[in-house]
Amino acid sequence: MNSSRTIILNPPDSISVVPISNRIGQWLSPMILCGTDYLTLVAAMWSAFYMRELIILSLFPRLLSYPLPNYFYYVTPLIFMGFLFYERIYARRLPFWKNIELVFKVCSYSVALIIGVFFVTGIMKDMSRILIALIWVTSFAYLVVTQYALKRLLLYCGLWQKPVVIVGAGKTAELLVKAFEADPGMGYKVAGVIEDHYQERPLAHQYPLWGNFSNIEEAVMRSGVRDVMVAAPGLEREQLLDLVYRIQPHVSNLILVPNLFGIPMANLEAETMANQQALLLRIKNNLARTYNRLFKYTFDIIATILGGLAVLPVMGVTAILIYIDSPGPVFFAHRRVGAKGERFLCYKFRTMVVDAGEKLEQYLEQNPDAAAEWRKDFKLKDDPRITRMGKWLRQTSLDELPQIINVLKGEMSLVGPRPIVEKEIEKYGETIHDYYLVRPGITGYWQVNGRNDVDYETRVQMDSWYVRNWSLWLDMVILMKTFNVVFRKEGAY
Repeated sequence: MNSSRTIILNPPDSISVVPISNRIGQWLSPMILCGTDYLTLVAAMWSAFYMRELIILSLFPRLLSYPLPNYFYYVTPLIFMGFLFYERIYARRLPFWKNIELVFKVCSYSVALIIGVFFVTGIMKDMSRILIALIWVTSFAYLVVTQYALKRLLLYCGLWQKPVVIVGAGKTAELLVKAFEADPGMGYKVAGVIEDHYQERPLAHQYPLWGNFSNIEEAVMRSGVRDVMVAAPGLEREQLLDLVYRIQPHVSNLILVPNLFGIPMANLEAETMANQQALLLRIKNNLARTYNRLFKYTFDIIATILGGLAVLPVMGVTAILIYIDSPGPVFFAHRRVGAKGERFLCYKFRTMVVDAGEKLEQYLEQNPDAAAEWRKDFKLKDDPRITRMGKWLRQTSLDELPQIINVLKGEMSLVGPRPIVEKEIEKYGETIHDYYLVRPGITGYWQVNGRNDVDYETRVQMDSWYVRNWSLWLDMVILMKTFNVVFRKEGAY
């Protein structure tokens, strides 16, 4: 045992472990969030009304005004609140993007119910469709912003923090703590760690160590912490059951964290077989279903047409600047591997000199280190072929814009695995079947999680993870994250 490390076999009284602000926040925070959400929805309703009356009608004076009774703007938010309670949004600690997903669903279900009620009652014929659409937009935007800001404020005041005890301090526990640190809005705060093999566990030296598994009941009871997470997947079944039975009577929530990091979980469903006391985990492969691939393709086409109109001026200016910087073809087409292994020409703005192939061969012959880097990742950090304009285009990812043509031709998707060349197929191994299942994307999970800063093996794993966890919401999240990554130029070269 490290003599410099103090083990608190008898943790301090609960009043010192769980601050009074945390205790108050356990019941006060949901009330504040609930009340604020209602006021936010009322503000969203009125905003939608005034946006239509003051902005839309001024742009399109032929539209009629549809004033509604004032009670509409105070009663209708209750429908949204009902769905928020149904999703248990005030009782759950959710990651940022998962919380946004639930808000998206709540707004969609609520507006659909409102339309249904108006249709059945006959009110719909006197209702503005534009107002309904604006209500959805303002409700979603206002809820996302206010919930995020309010949770941050509550976190700052100590009301949103929820202390947890982590049983185990191995790799799984470390990944868990990193997840809490990456998403502080969840509000989890590690109050202490319980571990048998604390000497070789770095995590046990970062947080108060309350002892080992032998005194776990006493440690949990004296701490006053009501949430315990067991992150020790290496335990034998009998040991794990013993811990569960000993801890559960003394806590409100006992969470088991299995070592399943990296497996497809976005579409996971849990079922129980009571007679056999067994747990079944069903993992669905959404992209293996034809209707989901059709749904994804439809979304791609609609979004590309709408977005393409907005970026046409940007593409025109970019083409002129490329030609001025390095006379030659503005576009570059390179053969890539697509869905089902079919080959296609992937379009980009030209970012390299015209004689790029010859220049690369010469450079690799003269630079063994660069040759090794090329064989490993098929990329070079200091690529002599790239033009001045090309360097900027790559940093901003604007060189990818012509790929909207590939999307419209059905060869690529807005979001998907990175389009690869034929030589890269062998690097994918068995996961190449995941790659073949979907069209490669202009952006993707790899691009918003490190880009060129991750090694090739991790890149392949990311592509496979995306395919196995696909959902329309995941595509939307990646698209939103792409703007942030491009703006910050993360991992681009």
